[in-house]
Amino acid sequence: MKLNSLAFRLIAGAGLWSGVALLIGGIALAANFRDAVERNYDKRLILAWESLVGLLEVGEEGALTISGPMADPRFQQPFSGWYWQISVGGANLRSRSLWDELLAVPPAVAADDYTSASGEGPDNQSLRVIARNVTLPGADQPYTLILAADQAEVIQQIARFNTLLARSFGLLAFGLVMAMVIQVRVGLSPLRHVRAALAAIRTGRAERLDGSFPAEIAPLAEELNALIGHNQQVLERSRTQVGNLAHALKTPLSVLTNEAEIEPGTLADTVSRQARIMREQVDHYLARAQAAATSKVIGARTNVGDVIDGLARTLERIYADNNIEINVQCTEGVFFRGERQDLEEVIGNLLDNACKWAEGKVSVTVALLAGAPEKGPLVRTIIEDDGPGLALEKRDEVLKRGARLDETMPGSGLGLSIVTEIADLYGGHLSLGRSNALGGLAVQLDLPALD
Repeated sequence: MKLNSLAFRLIAGAGLWSGVALLIGGIALAANFRDAVERNYDKRLILAWESLVGLLEVGEEGALTISGPMADPRFQQPFSGWYWQISVGGANLRSRSLWDELLAVPPAVAADDYTSASGEGPDNQSLRVIARNVTLPGADQPYTLILAADQAEVIQQIARFNTLLARSFGLLAFGLVMAMVIQVRVGLSPLRHVRAALAAIRTGRAERLDGSFPAEIAPLAEELNALIGHNQQVLERSRTQVGNLAHALKTPLSVLTNEAEIEPGTLADTVSRQARIMREQVDHYLARAQAAATSKVIGARTNVGDVIDGLARTLERIYADNNIEINVQCTEGVFFRGERQDLEEVIGNLLDNACKWAEGKVSVTVALLAGAPEKGPLVRTIIEDDGPGLALEKRDEVLKRGARLDETMPGSGLGLSIVTEIADLYGGHLSLGRSNALGGLAVQLDLPALD
């Protein structure tokens, strides 16, 4: 999950607020439980304090006596953690459990209410202490009755509760995070569907965004479909205009050429030569304009094997008198990411050139390559022939527009330059070399492929 993704933002935001809410709730619950346990413990101490008061008696001479032992035997066990002490005029009467120790008298002990405090007892025990002044019948001064109990029980209860609370809230937080992850993934699944649909359109497997989308995504899908439709309309209009321009220019050029042939002469030769140059220029720039218009078409895909097989059969018939044999080796399922007519233009020019110079054999090898990560996969086409080949110093020259090394061969010299420009428009590459297998020219063409 990327840090700048919508999923991360939604989960992080919800998780942060949920964590704050759980933390505040946990602190409040822990405080309330601690207060409840302490109040309940104080009530137990008050009951024991009242039991102690019920056992006190004042004799005829004002001597304080206890009529019997406390019901809880821990008051009899030394350092058991449960203690009582009666203080009056500097004298102290205490339980057997205190042995020879004394409890500290809490400050501000009153007669109308209990004073609660924490103190330290024998063996460094942490005590919960309640104290209150009481005046007994027959006594001429109040007594301070102190009752204390070890807080270990309270501390243990609070610790167990806090541990259980932390574990429970931890599991709850984990469950909430998982629920949020599932909710976000389910909620954002329409966006993944849009992404997959756009990929299908880009690769030519679909022509528009189809499917049922939520109300928030439906307008986006409609606008994308409208944009795709508009792009297709613009492309069709461009193709129509290119065709109209080609027809409008070629017809007058043909008339000029025919008229020049009827009346030969210096002027006629000049007109014929210039008309031929103009036709070549028209063919070149129309092909370039058409390739530029179709190279970025969304969803264009072409089966490379079908195009090469069709061209190979056609060229074998055309060059039947030369006994040209075209051997095609093409990996199944290789698709060119572009228009079919552009691929036919490129491969057709290269194959035609190979057949012109070949002695009898032409080889075509097509393979799918991984390519660079930023560009994607490539379809590599290698066309070899058993002709005379091409010297190293002349390979760059033949790629120039209009260049022809042998004027006896038919053609305008625009083929390889058009191939180079179309390959460049698609982000591909054309290179010339020598064939190791057949000994003639080897042409390597790299074009973008569908993954």
